[in-house]
Amino acid sequence: MPIISVTVGVALLLVLMMVFKLNAFVSLLIVGLFVGVLEGMSPLEAMESVEKGLGGTLGHLTIIIIFGAILGKLMTDSGGAQRIATTLIHSFGEKRVQSAAVITAAIVGIALFFETGVVVLIPLVFTIATAARVPVLYIGMPVIAALITMHGFVPPHPGPTAVASVFGANIGLTMILGIIIAIPAFILGGPVYTKFFKKESLEIEIPKGLFNPKEFKEEELPKFGISLFTALLPVILIALQTIVQIVAPESPIAPVTNFIGDANVALLISVLVAIFTFGLNLGKKMPEIMQSLSEAVSGIALILLIIAAGGAFKQVLIDSHIDKYISDIMAGSTLSPLILTWLIAAILRIAVGSATVAGMTAAGIAAPLVAATGASPELMVLAAGAGSVTFSHVNDAGFWIYKEYFNLTIGQTIKTWSVMVTIISIVGLAGVLILDMFI
Repeated sequence: MPIISVTVGVALLLVLMMVFKLNAFVSLLIVGLFVGVLEGMSPLEAMESVEKGLGGTLGHLTIIIIFGAILGKLMTDSGGAQRIATTLIHSFGEKRVQSAAVITAAIVGIALFFETGVVVLIPLVFTIATAARVPVLYIGMPVIAALITMHGFVPPHPGPTAVASVFGANIGLTMILGIIIAIPAFILGGPVYTKFFKKESLEIEIPKGLFNPKEFKEEELPKFGISLFTALLPVILIALQTIVQIVAPESPIAPVTNFIGDANVALLISVLVAIFTFGLNLGKKMPEIMQSLSEAVSGIALILLIIAAGGAFKQVLIDSHIDKYISDIMAGSTLSPLILTWLIAAILRIAVGSATVAGMTAAGIAAPLVAATGASPELMVLAAGAGSVTFSHVNDAGFWIYKEYFNLTIGQTIKTWSVMVTIISIVGLAGVLILDMFI
């Protein structure tokens, strides 16, 4: 039975990654070949399917993911992220520093990958907490909550963007719905969850020697308005296309918004603008700016490979007709495909640690459910995203990044980080199910 092949394949994936500590890219390729052969494909046919999946996935996503990484890198290297943070904090005042920090993380989190966002914002967290005389985690937990939520739910981040391609979802609509769901998720997982802790339990000793943040002088920083506009430009362009498609699809401006709002074009335009606003306009020379681009591309290489391998696994499921079998099973099922997708992603996340692997594998398995049940592909993306950020523990790199930067014990990390991301995951699922009533 095909369902046994999928189950055995997922089990093999867990063994390769957890027991043998094999890289996710290699593991997914092996599993794809293995499942294809189990389902009657010849080894050569299985390899051809893997190649087709690799090429198809990278061809669709490479521009978005690489340009997203470049935009984030330019914003970091120019001090744009620092300008947004300090301006909002000064505007909100000492009594509302937590709100300012969360808004900063949400805005910056649209353009920056989670790990980059942590590196950029944690020094500011320490500075804010010290200046406002509040516990470090009182600021730190909400900031991390906003970063990880945007990373898991909102394109152009690699995970949700890749999953959207598997489900055939509209990137713009996924982004808008993702932001709608992300806001209550990171508010409940961050600021609200911190209220359940005693003040002294949120205080930590700031680790010494861990940070070497670049100190930008005031005159070196880009202006706030320019920084904010550049950071949000891809969101503005993609959202504009989606709004015109919904409100006035036959409008004369529709061809223009369809072009500039295409995710690839929107990111390209944003990077070109960023080269000026975060580079040339600050007196930087092109070789220095191009160095930032090179570093951004090298930093995203492994994520691209993992996503490509996830696409290869998905293609094997399609070419071996397992997808049709899953569709037939679910056609008469009463279980919500959104809940099933969330559950698959959550189990994989807990088992293998990688949110990207969890989301992509769940999407490959659940993709046939869109046609079989009529579920919204955009909500399926968000269900997989919500599941992929659930209970993170010692097998997840994010767990250790959070632990080390905040100088916590494993117990403290589980109590704060692991529970926090689980709250975000559950609230995300609830948001998906609520939106499903109206879409």
